[in-house]
Amino acid sequence: MAESGAKVGLMDADIYGPSVPIMFGVRGERPLMKEVNGKGVIVPLERFGIRLLSIGLLVDESKAVVWRGPMASSAIRQFVTDVDWGELDYLIVDMPPGTGDIHLTLLQLIKVSGVVIVSTPQDVALADAKKGIAMFGQAQLNARILGLVENMSYFTPAELPDNKYYIFWKTGRTKTSRAIRTTFPGRNTIGTKYS
Repeated sequence: MAESGAKVGLMDADIYGPSVPIMFGVRGERPLMKEVNGKGVIVPLERFGIRLLSIGLLVDESKAVVWRGPMASSAIRQFVTDVDWGELDYLIVDMPPGTGDIHLTLLQLIKVSGVVIVSTPQDVALADAKKGIAMFGQAQLNARILGLVENMSYFTPAELPDNKYYIFWKTGRTKTSRAIRTTFPGRNTIGTKYS
């Protein structure tokens, strides 16, 4: 999205296991603060044309974040209300697995345009994915499911570029698609992308 010219923000909402600082190569960096209308706000870091914010940029990465649900929800609220995201075309929120306080807090604070569920083709991971789909599909939340991304379907080693090694099972794609279709009977807008 950013490469196509869109203004993109990425909020890492995984309070207990933030990964954005590692994935974007900004470990140890800290966002700046500035004052807007007499109130201190956080200025996200920017990498690759994407504005970034993560709890991993605000706390010592060697220490565990041991917070109860209300504290995690408060951090998410601050990421939405006390951050100068600037003008954005898209705010992508990397959510933690599950269906807890963080998810509900975010859905109460902002209107979500769409949800992409990410899973690996394992029964345990698919069970979590189905719960996420069920949560976001509830009438009171009504967040549109855009699709499912299946991670770790297979890998191809550099020295054997024609080989595919299926990490879990070769029929994972079919199983993943079936899991979604049984959750949303008759819905054909669900797509599956394989990596």
